[in-house]
Amino acid sequence: MKFASTVEVLVCTRCRHTQQDGVDQDTQDERPGAVLFRVLSAEPVAGVKVTPVECLSNCNRGCTIALRGDDRWTYVYGAFDAARDLDIIHEGIVKYHASTDGLVPWRERPEHFKRNCIARIPPLVPAALSLKDT
Repeated sequence: MKFASTVEVLVCTRCRHTQQDGVDQDTQDERPGAVLFRVLSAEPVAGVKVTPVECLSNCNRGCTIALRGDDRWTYVYGAFDAARDLDIIHEGIVKYHASTDGLVPWRERPEHFKRNCIARIPPLVPAALSLKDT
């Protein structure tokens, strides 16, 4: 089975900071999701494409990213802060890229990734389909 050498990080550019008591906590003109995209794009990880998306529909959980690649599990993570979490995000991206199927062992994931996983989505093509299964 061939694994993708390039993975993609989708960054929601519409994301805002987490709302508290229904009140938007943003005070800046530029949305935090757009800031996160800009910062991640300025410090690329080899073999990783950073792509802006209009919305990942995770509005109540702060800045959101998704990690995906061909023949890999896709993960959606939230509650990021561009100013505070860039090193954590880079660590998670590097570990995801280094995996063969997108499955980073639980103990090896950054703590933020363990606590803020929104979804885990299987690859479009099943990993191991033997000839006798067809």
